[in-house]
Amino acid sequence: MDKYVTANGIRLHYLDHPGSEPPLVLMPGLTANAHSFDGLIAAGLSPAMRVLALDLRGRGLSDKPAGGYRMADHAADIIGFLDALELPRVVLGGHSFGGLLTIYLAAHHPERFSKLVVIDAAARMHPDTMELIKPSVARLGREIPSWEAYLETMKQLPFFHQWWEPLIENYFRADVEIRDDGTVISRARPEAILQAAAGTMAEDWLALLPRISQPLLLLNAPGPFGPPGTPPVLPKKLALETVNAVPDGHYVEVPGNHLTMLFGEGAARMTAAIRNFVGR
Repeated sequence: MDKYVTANGIRLHYLDHPGSEPPLVLMPGLTANAHSFDGLIAAGLSPAMRVLALDLRGRGLSDKPAGGYRMADHAADIIGFLDALELPRVVLGGHSFGGLLTIYLAAHHPERFSKLVVIDAAARMHPDTMELIKPSVARLGREIPSWEAYLETMKQLPFFHQWWEPLIENYFRADVEIRDDGTVISRARPEAILQAAAGTMAEDWLALLPRISQPLLLLNAPGPFGPPGTPPVLPKKLALETVNAVPDGHYVEVPGNHLTMLFGEGAARMTAAIRNFVGR
């Protein structure tokens, strides 16, 4: 399933999960990789649909240029990806940062996308989102003594409070480079992620929403992003704000939080909702 394509002057890595038309292109979160969507695949999204899950520039096994991390740069990568694969029109979706990129692409290139699947992203997120994701960003660029030590560190992150799903280990294995001496380090570069985060904050997301002409499904997990009492990354109220601001918006609430929703029960609920939305 691992494939590569040259688009917009860089090499992009993607996973090609076989299935029925129309193809669904999925883009991961800010620091994430294409294996973010393994839970959806395990829940049957493929072979119900052909699913193309990407590593965005600067992440995973895709090229990592020094610059070019604005939303417009990422969008040019995706349009180049579609052109290289000769896909004139697809269903587009993404989680978190990838969900915002979905909105950006749909507003700027409406002819290329028939429907949109936005996973826990909206024009306005919880005001403490950058603080909530700090533990995830903090892993970037840190050398960890071994894969086992790295995995144990990930299990202790606050947003996995009393939760673990073995399938997520594939995601974390794709997250790091394992060196000859056994040490591991994240594939995503901290400076690239900081540039990408700045790119999201430079956009007027509320102004983009009226330009969305396609049907949009927003999947939202309003569970606490940590121990009880921790706020969600995307409160239901703000998710509905985005859904109600587009002409043809649909909302589905799923169990879990911003990350755990991608596996287990959350993935099963999302897969059913996506298949119903797309007609598969």
